[in-house]
Amino acid sequence: MSSQIQVFKFGGASVKDAAAVRNVVAILKSYANPKTVVILSAMGKTTNALERIHQSYLGGSNKDAMQRIAELKSYHNSILVELFPNSNHTVFFDFNNLFQELEANVLLEPEASFDKSYDRFVHFGERIATTILSAYLSEQSFNTFHVAARDFICTDNSYRDALVDWDLTVSKINEAASTWFASEKPCIVLTQGFIAQSAEGAPISLGREGSDFSASIFAYSLNASEMVIWKDVSGVMNADPKLMPDAIALEHISYREAVELAYYGASVIHPKTIKPLENKNIPLRVKSFLNPAGEGTIIDRIGTDDKKVPSYIFKFNQVLLSLFPRDFSFINEKNISEIFSLFSRNNIKVRMMQNSAISFSVCFDYEPARLSVLLEDLNKLYSVRYNEQVDLVTIRHYGSIDAINIIKGRKTLLEQKSRSTWQMILNK
Repeated sequence: MSSQIQVFKFGGASVKDAAAVRNVVAILKSYANPKTVVILSAMGKTTNALERIHQSYLGGSNKDAMQRIAELKSYHNSILVELFPNSNHTVFFDFNNLFQELEANVLLEPEASFDKSYDRFVHFGERIATTILSAYLSEQSFNTFHVAARDFICTDNSYRDALVDWDLTVSKINEAASTWFASEKPCIVLTQGFIAQSAEGAPISLGREGSDFSASIFAYSLNASEMVIWKDVSGVMNADPKLMPDAIALEHISYREAVELAYYGASVIHPKTIKPLENKNIPLRVKSFLNPAGEGTIIDRIGTDDKKVPSYIFKFNQVLLSLFPRDFSFINEKNISEIFSLFSRNNIKVRMMQNSAISFSVCFDYEPARLSVLLEDLNKLYSVRYNEQVDLVTIRHYGSIDAINIIKGRKTLLEQKSRSTWQMILNK
């Protein structure tokens, strides 16, 4: 497949209302290559709304679920009415059919698997969004192929965090692309992010940052020349602007640096999005849909600029947990293996760890239900001490930075430094 294909991914904020949809279309008019694949997320906070609908459904409150569906339909309908003044436009028929299908799901018996029923509900967000954008692109005279991601991205049955069947997925995408791009006429292929099809034929989601991952799957399969993620910030920031108003966009970082930042908790790009691009050396650009002319951040194999600017990552509402053997023995490889087995069983991601001869300390997100089960398991084997609601601060490429303004008089409970990374766990 031609290397001149470009893959764009637009998130929910970029299509949150009619004005935002028009802005996306303006970007496509100005920046799209003759061969462009667009991956779209659900509009605004639709996924959150669908999660609440799913909660009502599982709680047995069909009336509440239907009311929430009506509210979600009203939100999308307000966008439709503004984009399509003609109420007889065919998009309204397609739109109503999707919501009828969603309502029908509320009347089904819940599956035994929470994750499977979750994916059965949340996948509607992306389908609704692409239906609306596809119709508007056609109104604006774009040559558009509106296709279902489920027809191309094939996975196993790991609901809410599906594993991709790469051979089958690449084969399906390339077979279809020979039709999409058969003509020299410019065209846009529009499909959904986040969703795929399980091995047993049910809707399934790709997990956290799933739409970004969807874009990288298409980019990899099509040997794209570039992938662009359009966000509401000017690029990958060196800190959260809400916490550090003087945060700046990083002009250029390597794939490895992006993965490192994501590992430590930065709202950058998930590592599973990066890996397919790195495998084929496809550059990733992060740009602002609010300022399309800006350069944004470029992510590729070159790491010469990684250390130019320190990056600050703040993770709040963490737990610092320390374990001590009951029999006064040392912490050894057997203990660590045992401990991590329990963490894995309880689906807990460790963000920082440190051990001494007689103790092992870890930091992770505070989730009361999971913490309760984990403590029950650990107390059978170890003496346990823990602090709730602590903060984890990570500074990449800290150099000669003084962290006094970050600490602000708080007690440092644990600290760790490597050549490039400084981590501190601070109490409130």
